[in-house]
Amino acid sequence: MLDYDKEADVYDASRGGEPRAEAAARAVLGLIPGVPGRPARLLDAACGTGIVTRRLAAARPGLRVTGTDLAPAMVRMAGARMPGAVLRADSRRLPFADASFDAVTTVWLLHLLAEPADLRAALGECARVLRPGGVYVTTVDKARAHDVGSDIDGVLATRPLRPAPDAAGTVAAHAAGLGLVPCGEAVFPGTGQGRTPASTIDDLRRGWFGLLRSDDPRTEAFAARLARLPDQHRHRPDPVFTLRAFRKPE
Repeated sequence: MLDYDKEADVYDASRGGEPRAEAAARAVLGLIPGVPGRPARLLDAACGTGIVTRRLAAARPGLRVTGTDLAPAMVRMAGARMPGAVLRADSRRLPFADASFDAVTTVWLLHLLAEPADLRAALGECARVLRPGGVYVTTVDKARAHDVGSDIDGVLATRPLRPAPDAAGTVAAHAAGLGLVPCGEAVFPGTGQGRTPASTIDDLRRGWFGLLRSDDPRTEAFAARLARLPDQHRHRPDPVFTLRAFRKPE
């Protein structure tokens, strides 16, 4: 897993920046209904730098948004964007009472939870702090979204893969076990995240591709094939990310 304290300073710029954050926030809020008669509360768990979290709050002024993240550097950056609304917390052990929030979101978290126990714990906590009638929204199938059918994907097709913790079917099964009911889905573009052969070689050597460690001989074999592709710095199509929403019954 990446060291998100080290990644914090470059995280936004390397992942689509404000355009991607705007698209993500718009899609998330499209799955979360308003709460008539009182201010609604939303928890953005594993909020990272807060670039999406801030947009969730700005786009719906009546929504009281709280962000949490485990990485101290991410918490500092998110806290600068949303003073007083961000705290350090582990999504597997959230420091909130039961039924505290009308909505809970986890954007780009579940794919990091390779251990089944961690995935179950995080989803269980999101369900626990959600009020009856509330909605949980999460990204699913993150790795799959990056397979856009490009020549880069053709080269990488034979790389070793581990099961995706955030596979849509896996998430839906866990949600059902927690009593959550599917209530919608949406997609949004990963603006500015289309891969180039050159950037993919860098990512391979950093160990970003699952079971391929940076010191694995196969890594350099894939890198050599990528280096032979044309237009080394031309971006291939952007990924399209998927959101799934689940409601906690009244």
